[in-house]
Amino acid sequence: MSLSYRELVRGLRSLGLNRGAPVVAHASLSAFGEVHGGAETLLAAVLETCGRMMMPTFTYKTMVIPPLGPENNGLAYGSGDDLNRMAEFFTPDMPADPLMGILPEMLRQHPQASRSTHPILSFAGVGVDAALAAQSTAEPLAPLAALAAEGGLVLLLGVNHTASTTIHLGEALAGRRSFVRWALTPEGVRECPGFPGCSDGFEALAAHLDGAVRSARLGLATVQVMPMAAVLEAVKAALAADAQALLCQREVCERCDAVRGTAA
Repeated sequence: MSLSYRELVRGLRSLGLNRGAPVVAHASLSAFGEVHGGAETLLAAVLETCGRMMMPTFTYKTMVIPPLGPENNGLAYGSGDDLNRMAEFFTPDMPADPLMGILPEMLRQHPQASRSTHPILSFAGVGVDAALAAQSTAEPLAPLAALAAEGGLVLLLGVNHTASTTIHLGEALAGRRSFVRWALTPEGVRECPGFPGCSDGFEALAAHLDGAVRSARLGLATVQVMPMAAVLEAVKAALAADAQALLCQREVCERCDAVRGTAA
């Protein structure tokens, strides 16, 4: 049996979502099982419930790897010959990377949506123009900070904390190192500082968010809602207690290894 628009709206409202606070959302449509009308229905239900919504529309295919660069940058310089040949110039209408899922690209194409212009880490949204305008090449996570300052919420639609970009903002506020990456733009190759680390270990934050998360089952998916402020405070507390908290446990991870190399 497929989920209907009405069921989605009812389920989202049961989590306390309303038009009083903007959301930064992350979603996996497939996690819900069958949704009548697919991604269009899910997006419409979130916009009906929340009114103001933002999602990451990152574009990794613009990235190039130089032969040389800063030390301890979580990157193997000179390793990107094939990647560099396939790199594309960033344009404001470039589709979101497929790794983002189908919903961010559908949001980007929404007739009321705007998009920021970071050549790798753009965001798109409806009703969040001021937050999107806050972004610069030097401050790629500024849209998240702007939404948090408005009392924004994190909405996880069938995904867990490893998808939450707000945790990256918490890392930055806690002083965790970030990285430099490079993007191909019509004006040339642009240096992009403030590139975040690996998110594969972020599900460990769940243990630090007791009482802050509201959750419900919608179809086959678990949907979670939490204040961005609570996420940021939890990240800062976790890193204050353990400088290596939230890093992944993969045998080789260039970015996590770089953080471990500088963590106190």
